Formats: sequence, structure tokens, C-alpha cells
Amino acid sequence: MSLLVICDHDRGKLAEASLEALAFGRSLATSAGLDLEAVVVGEGAESAAVDLAAHGASTVHVASHELLTDFGPEAWGETVTQLVRSSGAEVVLACGTDRGNEVVAHVAARLDQPFVANCRSVEPDAGDWTITRVQWGGSLLEDVSLTAEVVLVTVAHHAVEPSVAAAPAAGVVAAFRPDLDASLAHTVVADRVVLTRGVTLSTAPVVVGGGRGVGSAEAFGPLEELAGLLGGVVGCSRAVTNNGWRPHSDQVG
Repeated sequence: MSLLVICDHDRGKLAEASLEALAFGRSLATSAGLDLEAVVVGEGAESAAVDLAAHGASTVHVASHELLTDFGPEAWGETVTQLVRSSGAEVVLACGTDRGNEVVAHVAARLDQPFVANCRSVEPDAGDWTITRVQWGGSLLEDVSLTAEVVLVTVAHHAVEPSVAAAPAAGVVAAFRPDLDASLAHTVVADRVVLTRGVTLSTAPVVVGGGRGVGSAEAFGPLEELAGLLGGVVGCSRAVTNNGWRPHSDQVG
């Protein structure tokens, strides 16, 4: 039996949140007595697969198909579903990003299984699973008892620190070609926007916030400097974006 981690990446560069999910999955696989496996989907998946052995993945499934070049939740969800059925994975987890939650939700619907999002801990418990998950933006922790044929979870942001395995696994790369058709291409990527900064609001460890009281666009300079020193980003209120001082992508709350 195995635990399958869905690893998100951008053209071969693994997302930090996926490295967290791998560390989480490695610990869970050890406690549950499961083999740790991973799957990468999309353009550049082969490059991403190279790094996964260091994080403990014994087998890395590289899914390839014309419909998988860019992200599409229906096609990606069907791909993972087919892999779960063929591999017999007992646990499937992904990072708790918008993309990770959407893909696992599609898998849950196809397998007719429950799905628990934004988990901080998952432990086997006499045939069931005891889970603690984050609710209400982190202000509430909920304890859940889960009974399922296939356990489907996503990992809350910063629930664990990314880490490599003490002893790297074999990392056998296995090609996987799902059976997909055009009916799964409901959602397609029309354009790719290259970010000018490496850290975003959703991935930053620190957000330095400013509101109307900052006074002007120019007055955000010290906040930018502080955010840079802390390795974070600047966030702002709606009033700031409405005044045109910051782009809407910087709005929080």
C-alpha cells in the first residue's frame, strides 16, 4: 500500500508548498507503514521528478498527455483518479493551495470519497484516521475522525517545514499516460503571466500590511524595505487599492 503526494510545480520548479506536503507525507507514510510515492503533472514534470527522491519518494509517477501541458482541474483530477485506481494508493495528499484543493476535490468526486482540506496533522487510528485541520483562516482548529476507503487530504500552509529525507529513496521514475479526452478540457490556460517577484501573498512567511493611514503610494516605500528585510511582501487594504496606491493583487482581507 502507498501514500501518493500530488506535487505542484511550475515548468519543473517544485512549489515550496509541495515540498512541505512531501515532508508531511513522509512522516505520515512512516507512521502508517506505507510507501511514499509522488506524482507530477504538466510541462516540465520530468525535471521536477529528479528532485523527489531526496524527499523520500520511492516511486515518482510522471503523468503526460496533450491535455496536461498546463493546469486544468478536470483533466488533472481525472489523471490522479486513474493513477489512484491503478496503483492502489490508500492515502492521497497535496498542498493546501487553491490548485491542490481543487484537484483533490475533483479526485474525491470521482472516487466518491470524503475530502478533508487544510490539515495540520493526520494519524492512523485503529482503522480510522484522526485529523486536525485549520478553519476560519487559522483562528480555529477542528479535530476530525475520518473513515474512508481512500484518504484524501491537503496540507495547511506552513504545517511543517520542508526537509529532505535522512536517507534518499530510490526515486524510480515511472511514466504514466492517462486515458483522457477533449471533454475534460472545460478549463484551459489562455495566458501565462510571469511574476516579477519570487514571493507572493499566498506563499510569503511575513506580510507587512498598510492601510489608508499610510497616506500615499510613495509612503509605502519604508514598508517595501521592511518586507524585503524580512523576506516577505507588502499587503494592503481595499481603501489603498481603490485609491490606486497599490495593485489589487496586493489586497488582503
